[in-house]
Amino acid sequence: MKRIKQIAIGSMLMPISVGAAEPATNQEKPNIVIFVADDLGANDITPYGNVIIRTPNLNRLAQDGLLFSNAFAASPTSAPSRAALHTGLYSFRNGAHANHTGIRERVKTLPSYLQSQGYKTALAGKLHLGPMSQYPFELIHKTNIPENGHDGKDVLWTDLKMQPVDEWLHKASQKKQPFLLMVNDHSPHVHWPEKAEYDPKTIDMPPFHIDTEETRMARARYYTDVSKMDNNLGLLLKSLEKYGIEDNTIVIFTSDQGPQWAFGKWGLYDYGIRVPLIIKYPGIVQGNKSTDALVSLTDILPTLFEIAGGENAQIPEIDGKSFLPLLKGKTNEHLTEVYASHTGDGTMNEAPMRMIRTKRYKYILNLAPEILYTTHIDKAKPPAGYWNSWLVQSFRSEHAASVLWRYHNRPKEELYDIIYDPNELNNIAEDPNYINMIKEFRAKMEKWRVQQGDAEEGPYIPIKNSNSTTPYIFD
Repeated sequence: MKRIKQIAIGSMLMPISVGAAEPATNQEKPNIVIFVADDLGANDITPYGNVIIRTPNLNRLAQDGLLFSNAFAASPTSAPSRAALHTGLYSFRNGAHANHTGIRERVKTLPSYLQSQGYKTALAGKLHLGPMSQYPFELIHKTNIPENGHDGKDVLWTDLKMQPVDEWLHKASQKKQPFLLMVNDHSPHVHWPEKAEYDPKTIDMPPFHIDTEETRMARARYYTDVSKMDNNLGLLLKSLEKYGIEDNTIVIFTSDQGPQWAFGKWGLYDYGIRVPLIIKYPGIVQGNKSTDALVSLTDILPTLFEIAGGENAQIPEIDGKSFLPLLKGKTNEHLTEVYASHTGDGTMNEAPMRMIRTKRYKYILNLAPEILYTTHIDKAKPPAGYWNSWLVQSFRSEHAASVLWRYHNRPKEELYDIIYDPNELNNIAEDPNYINMIKEFRAKMEKWRVQQGDAEEGPYIPIKNSNSTTPYIFD
C-alpha cells in the first residue's frame, strides 16, 4: 500500500462533507474495535504529518476513515485518561483523577453500556483500569508477555501478543452477536527497544526539545516503538479482513495521552494532551477525510452507545457528548471547548494543573506554581537516557537553558494562541490585550471545577493502603 505523504495535519485528507452515505436499513449492529496506543503523540505518526516515521497501517486506516485533528484526552496520565474514555466522565467525577487510581463505586463503564445493548465485550493487552469488577470485560489471556530477552524484569518490559486476539476474533466471527473489543498496546510507552531502526541523524526534533546526540538516539528508539505499535495494528486489521468481518466493524484508533517526553505526558500542553483519533465506520464515514471538530475522549462512550442502539436519555448525566451526527456528515462541528486535569503521578510528579482548550486558545491553571515541576523523565533513577545531556547543554546554549527553565517553572496561569503559536512557546496570560479573555477563562474554569467537585488546591497526597491501585496482569 502506498504511504501517505503529508506536510501538515490532514494535508492529504479531504475535510468531512455533509451527506455521507447511510447504512442499509436492516444492517446488523456493527462490531466495534478500539485500539489504544500507550504514550503516543499525535504529531508522531504519518497521518498527522510526520514524514520521518513509518506507520503504513495507520496510513491505511486513515485512507479508509475519518481523522480528527482536534481530539483531546481528559488527562495526560494513563489511568485517569483511560477511566475517562470508559466512563464518559471527566476525572474528578469518575474518581480516578490521580494516576494508578480506580473509579468510584457504581460508576458505569463502556462494556456495561454496550452489554445492555446485546454486545459481547473483551479486552486484550494492558489494563491500568480498576476496579475490574466495574469493567465487565472478558480478558483475552496471554496477550501480555515479557519483551524478548527481558523475562523477569519490571512491568515496563511488556509486549502485546496479537495471536490470542486473532484466535478470539476467529471465534467471534462465527457468531451473530456483535462485539466490543478493546486492544491496549504497551507501545510506545518506555522502555523503548534498545536497538533503533531509525537513523538518529535523520530524526526530526520538536523546537521545545534540546538537540543532542543522546536525544536523537532516544527519539530513534521511540520511533522504533511507534512502528512496532503500528505493526500490531496491522495484524489486527488483517484478522478482521481474514475472517470477513471488516465491512461490519468500526475501528477506532487513539492513544491514552502524549509521549513520555518533556512537555508531553504529565502536562497539559498539546504534546501531552492532544491525541490521535482515527475512525473507520464502513457505510457511514467516507474514507480519506479529516475534521477539525473539537472532541474529547469522554465523547467516545455516548457515541458508541448511540451506535449500539441505546438512547442517550438512558445515560445518567455524563460529561461526554455523542459525535455520531459528525460521523454521519450531518454537521462539521462538535464542542466549543474541552477540559482536562492533571493531579499527579506519585512523588515524581506533584504539580497539579487544569486546562480549557478551544480550537484557537489554550488556558492552563497551575495550582501549585511555587513548586518545581518534575517528572519521571528527570527524577527517576537513572533519569531518561538523554536528560544529562540536556543539563550539560543548558550551560552552553541559551536555547537549552530556556528549555530547562520552562520545563521546571510554571506560572500560575498560561494562555496560548494555538493558531499563531502551535508549540505553546509564548505565554500571553499577562498581556493586557487579553485581560478580558483571561477573566472569561477564569470564570469558566471556576464553574467547571465546582461542577466537577474539584476542590484540590495543591499537590495531591495519595491515600496509603488504598485498594484503588490497579495492578498489571500477566498470564
